[in-house]
Amino acid sequence: MTAQRRQPRSRPETLARRREILDAAVEIFGSKGFTGGTLQEIADQVGMTHAGILHHFGSKHELLLEVLQHRDDTDVADLEEQHIPDGMPLFRHLVRTAFVNAHRAGIVQTFVVLSAESVTHDHPGREFFEKRYRTLRSEVAHAFAVVCAERGVTAPETIAFASASILAVMDGLQVQWLLEPDAVDLARATEFAIEAIVTAVLTPTPSPLRDGADVEAQPSRSTV
Repeated sequence: MTAQRRQPRSRPETLARRREILDAAVEIFGSKGFTGGTLQEIADQVGMTHAGILHHFGSKHELLLEVLQHRDDTDVADLEEQHIPDGMPLFRHLVRTAFVNAHRAGIVQTFVVLSAESVTHDHPGREFFEKRYRTLRSEVAHAFAVVCAERGVTAPETIAFASASILAVMDGLQVQWLLEPDAVDLARATEFAIEAIVTAVLTPTPSPLRDGADVEAQPSRSTV
């Protein structure tokens, strides 16, 4: 009697298993970082072996990149063609994202921890984050350009500053919120900051920060 041949795992089962591993990796990397979190801890959480994780993702480095991409994909999953919009809808999308993030502390923490780690020497996520911020700055800048063109506003230098500032505010508020969630309203604070930056670009006014002699002595770095 010949042994019955084992049937290969179906694709839906494989995808579900990979998603389970990704969810576990988000939790482990979010709490311990990429360096501190181990594949064995992830394997233990999903009832697999270390070798089983490598079977699905090849290496810890590859798993990290999948985790980062998975995180970004969740932000655009409900959007048309899974891509952020342009013009004013982009800024509204960023605000909506902040409201969503206020209910998913785990994935926000993973992003904050890994993005901070990525500035260290030879971190495997550095190239991902460099490209991510470069792309986002470009997309936000283009959205500003579209809105400015619609309203007859010319502010190329301000747009560059504003694009970087919006991303910095969003990420910085996430850190404050994770540290003290009862003291920082992530969604409302993000909405306020984005509205303030967009308004400053579209309706520039003299800066109140330049009223003092000390500030006036510094070289101007903004047209706002």
